[in-house]
Amino acid sequence: SGINAEYGEIREGLVSKTAALKIGSAEDIPSFTSAVIDDKSFAKISSYIQYAREDPSCEILVGGECDDSVGYFVSPTIVLTSNPECKLLKEEIFGPVVTVYVYKDAEWADTVKLVDETSPYGLTGSIFCRDRSILHETHKALRHSAGNIYFNDKSTGSVVGQQPFG
Repeated sequence: SGINAEYGEIREGLVSKTAALKIGSAEDIPSFTSAVIDDKSFAKISSYIQYAREDPSCEILVGGECDDSVGYFVSPTIVLTSNPECKLLKEEIFGPVVTVYVYKDAEWADTVKLVDETSPYGLTGSIFCRDRSILHETHKALRHSAGNIYFNDKSTGSVVGQQPFG
């Protein structure tokens, strides 16, 4: 099929680990996440999830639940899209929603260009790769694509005390 050879393994782990995340009160230490900040944020995030439900190029793999009966809770959600122009890939959602686009192995160079050109935003990102030559090429192409970009390392998301500045 030419689809990224590691996709199945990555998908399985991503979905199972996301489904196992505990959502609850911010005062409950085992909770991974809590409610979003307010009704405006809840409405915005919920609208993206609804968009994913209605867009035929999207599939919600896990999550997608939104509950504002007591607080503004949005479950961590992973959306798979077959459309590299999907608005969920282009717009900042600022909520617990990750959108995945699976590229073909032979098209990694086009995919790197797509990553660089998809959105004017680029707060942070991580690239994981085993092939050093591809990692080097990807580093050259994407080093200015985000405020913080990591290569073979997790994204800290600019966490104070973990993010070097200066």
